[in-house]
Amino acid sequence: MTDKKMDIPDTLPLLRNRIDSIDNEIQQLINERARCAQKVAEVKLADQGDDSVVFYRPEREAQVLRRVMERNSGPLGNEEMARIFRQVMSSCLALEKPMRIAFLGPEGTYTQQAAIKHFGKSIVSAPMAAIDEVFREVESGAANYGVVPVENSTEGVVNHTLDSFRDSRLKICGEVEERIHHHLLVSPSVNPDEVTHIYSHQQSLAQCRAWLDRYWPHVERIAVNSNAEAARMVSESARNGRAVAAIAGEIASELYGLSKISSNIEDRPDNTTRFLIVGHQDVPESGHDKTSLLISAKNEAGALYSLLEPFKRLGVSMTRLETRPSLMSKWGYIFYIDFEGHYQNETSQVLIKELQACASEVKVLGSYPIAVL
Repeated sequence: MTDKKMDIPDTLPLLRNRIDSIDNEIQQLINERARCAQKVAEVKLADQGDDSVVFYRPEREAQVLRRVMERNSGPLGNEEMARIFRQVMSSCLALEKPMRIAFLGPEGTYTQQAAIKHFGKSIVSAPMAAIDEVFREVESGAANYGVVPVENSTEGVVNHTLDSFRDSRLKICGEVEERIHHHLLVSPSVNPDEVTHIYSHQQSLAQCRAWLDRYWPHVERIAVNSNAEAARMVSESARNGRAVAAIAGEIASELYGLSKISSNIEDRPDNTTRFLIVGHQDVPESGHDKTSLLISAKNEAGALYSLLEPFKRLGVSMTRLETRPSLMSKWGYIFYIDFEGHYQNETSQVLIKELQACASEVKVLGSYPIAVL
């Protein structure tokens, strides 16, 4: 019988040589893809001109990522494979034109994490202090796109984002869902047993309340503007000799050089935040789309029923219904509705016409690919 240990020295060099050969092929193919992307940019500029050319196509990228996942045979998982291609596509797109992406900051927030998940790392990041500033940055043309949170699976809708669409000309061009994992972070120089305060955003403190009550019941919790701000404060406090901790995400941990005391401390493991991508363009159909509407209802009996009945009759799946005060009339309301389908398809066109007949205003906020990652 052959001793397996005796085979290892002969086998490992062969395997490593094979890996080196594969890496060389992958590198050549990535560069070939990049050269094709540069050619695409040249063709677009020749056909459309510098002022009107659109380099980023959300529907095209969604289709590519779906195909990546469909043809994946493992052992890497579908999402992991798609993330690899996401970054390859991001790097290639940056050769055409680097995109400036505004997001709700500061740096290190979950919104920045979502922006990187959707666009890849080859972007120019532009953190903004407030959601309305993200909208203004994109509306002015200073940023190509913006990323804003719209709802959390445990804390509900982000009203400020919904309200920003009332007077904005921007379109929703995409969505991204980010599983929110909270970590308890300290500076590497701090003894966790000496921690006196825990900083985080109010929502994060609420999302980790049961865990904190169980493991850190006697440590004071302090709410700050963002998790990234909490991480920054912890980093600075350590230099001043204070033993404090922060609840924040992976990107904040890396940005501020903090160590994890505990990982994934959120009370609900399915805690997820949905983010919207806002921009100027109308996005063509990708084959698996969602449409968002803003509707001002008439102040009359049965107004809500009149808005909802066509969805049932036409077989259109409504995925979200939110209500906000209209600010135009006392006890007037605006409805925000998401439904599956692209506004340009035949059924959606019939639906929108029927809604226009029974509402004061129907505004299509955008049709966009349903989140792939």
